[in-house]
Amino acid sequence: MTQISTEWGQESHTFRHGEEWQWPFLHRIYGFTVNVNLCYSVCLDVLLTAKLKLQTTPEQFRALRATQLVYRDALNYVSRYAFAHGKMSNQISLQDATYVDIRATFGLPAQMACNAPRQVGATYKTLWTKVQANATARAAEYTKKRYRGLDAPPRYSSPTLTYNFQRDYSFNIDQRVSILTLTGRVIVPYTGYARHVALIQQGLQHGARIGAAKLWYDKSHKQFYLLVSLEVEVPDPSPEHHQRIVGVDVGQRYLAVATDTYNKTTFFPGTETRAKADHYARLRKRLQHKGTRSATRRLIVVSGRERRLKQQRNHRISRQIVDAYPHALIGLEALTHIREHTGRKRKRTRKQGKQRKNATVKQRRANRHASQWAFAELHGYVAYKALLSGSMAVKVDAYKTSQACPRCGYISQGNRPDKRLLFCCQVCHLALHADLVGARNVALRTLLARQDWVSTGVLSERPDVSSVEAKAAQRQRYAELRWS
Repeated sequence: MTQISTEWGQESHTFRHGEEWQWPFLHRIYGFTVNVNLCYSVCLDVLLTAKLKLQTTPEQFRALRATQLVYRDALNYVSRYAFAHGKMSNQISLQDATYVDIRATFGLPAQMACNAPRQVGATYKTLWTKVQANATARAAEYTKKRYRGLDAPPRYSSPTLTYNFQRDYSFNIDQRVSILTLTGRVIVPYTGYARHVALIQQGLQHGARIGAAKLWYDKSHKQFYLLVSLEVEVPDPSPEHHQRIVGVDVGQRYLAVATDTYNKTTFFPGTETRAKADHYARLRKRLQHKGTRSATRRLIVVSGRERRLKQQRNHRISRQIVDAYPHALIGLEALTHIREHTGRKRKRTRKQGKQRKNATVKQRRANRHASQWAFAELHGYVAYKALLSGSMAVKVDAYKTSQACPRCGYISQGNRPDKRLLFCCQVCHLALHADLVGARNVALRTLLARQDWVSTGVLSERPDVSSVEAKAAQRQRYAELRWS
């Protein structure tokens, strides 16, 4: 027998495998029954990156640095060869054509001589994908700009080096790693995050698989780091282990608002973070206008600080959400192509003349806020932290989540007067924080996804947009949901 809570009240219902069971609060709307089948076949792995600080001697430092620079030269050689021979992206063909030259010219070990053509082939494949996407966008008149990524051979400036586990590098006892260089292997002690070091030391005993690694050089601190990929197995998810339903709404004034079906709500204001981002934007504008080489160097420093600011804030928000709602099914909005679906202030051209009216300072600031915050990064952090903590994140359709009333279902732009933080329904007169309304709508749609999981035994991690009919049917079900 299995105990499942309705999440909407304190009562719970007991049922057996294969038994028909009705959701009390949803049956009034849909009039359906759920055939419970407790056989699930979903297996999930979490990919982590362990950042290990290498404690090198001066001789080891010079050996690693020389290997990095030679490997970068080999990448640029293969890139020029691929560009000269029809912009090749086939990794096997590139390896067959350049392997001997790489070994003879640059003196790289065999495995590194194989990695260089593969990396270049992957780069060209990505560029060809962007060229095709740009051609499609130009044909649909979404843009007039032509993508120029393949007008010249891609140039590799970062000396990051790729290693394969048990071929180019391996771990020894007492926190030491053996790394291949041009002059042979060097054994270097390392330090890192305690949980990641434990996963590496214990290996498969902790359910972790060690993958490839990258040797990264921090130029400002003259320090080498080994970035090791770890694949951690997590228990197979099941509905009975994810009975708590949480909805997360992301925005600009409040970076995230999370709520569950018990009305436990958490707000994450973004006032301070946005003020810092605006400061970096003003500083970047002044440096770009100056245009000197020292200003360019300063721009690199500023961009790194801004990136770390966003990463730190997103890490904190995602950790607090996962810790506040344990063993939950966390719903996130599917924000793919959100910039194409939202209105943005642009230059306006008068019909009777050629004069153009630029967007105001306030409008440009709003455009920057909407486009520069890393919401996809926040969603990714929530997803992998949730899996490691016994929860799970799914994507739901973001259609009208901030305009739909969760009490009566009425959808209108008039529910958000002047697009401010106050939501006021024009039918039932519900007055609530607009971001909290969005979080509740996301929670309702997540609850519907869990109900489908219970009935079918399959959890869809993204909304079904395979056809117009499927999307319309799903949104019709969303319109019938009510928050009681």
